[in-house]
Amino acid sequence: MEQKWPQEIWLVRHGQSAGNVARDAAEAASGLLIDIAERDVDVPLSELGVRQSQALSGWFAALPPESQPNVVLHSPYVRAAETANILMQRLNRDELLAVHADERLREKEFGILDRLTVRGIAEKYPELHEQRHHVGKFYFRPPGGESWCDVILRLRSVLDTITREYPRERVLIVAHQVIVNCFRYLIERMDEATILEQDRAGDVPNCSVTSYAFDPTLGKRGKLTVRLVNFVAPLEATGTPVTVAKDQPTAAKA
Repeated sequence: MEQKWPQEIWLVRHGQSAGNVARDAAEAASGLLIDIAERDVDVPLSELGVRQSQALSGWFAALPPESQPNVVLHSPYVRAAETANILMQRLNRDELLAVHADERLREKEFGILDRLTVRGIAEKYPELHEQRHHVGKFYFRPPGGESWCDVILRLRSVLDTITREYPRERVLIVAHQVIVNCFRYLIERMDEATILEQDRAGDVPNCSVTSYAFDPTLGKRGKLTVRLVNFVAPLEATGTPVTVAKDQPTAAKA
């Protein structure tokens, strides 16, 4: 039976961003608004985020050449594109089958709640705050934004693309926390309660890896099986100089 799945899939959350730093500061100060000027799509990596990406780049580079990613898909958001570029700088670019920015891997859209802290939402939009708690984040859709179900719908399309275009390949996906969780929901066939329990257990660490490998012995046609969950590569003692490319990567090969 022909294999439809990639041989391996790595899900990577982007390195720490300037937005992560600003959000943590706002929450710690019980502020209402996350103090960052850029629109969400343009928020870059922080200095720590660059170092995290460098460390993970070294981890991927240490894999045997035949086990390294040969397809890279990433969110078009700057922090994810920068992370992907750093990860690729220690890979053999000539061996990459494809590199694409895919808008379906973008961050969950927050609509009118964008840049607000939890306290900010409660004070500015108390009815929405109450509705969010009643409905739960899986189904709650803020005005102008998305629920987790909306994100899952677009990721189903991504999986269709991956199984159609990259069977037997080794696919690296660089995106965002909600994207990682929603991919886990799909690949591991979770239900709402299970994925929200995972979410409550803690954030997906910046630059962490959750990975799956194809096992031909499972099911009738083989399945993906979990290998790593939220693995974080140790920071390097002295960072290897890596230039954060500002341009979006383009396809390495047709």
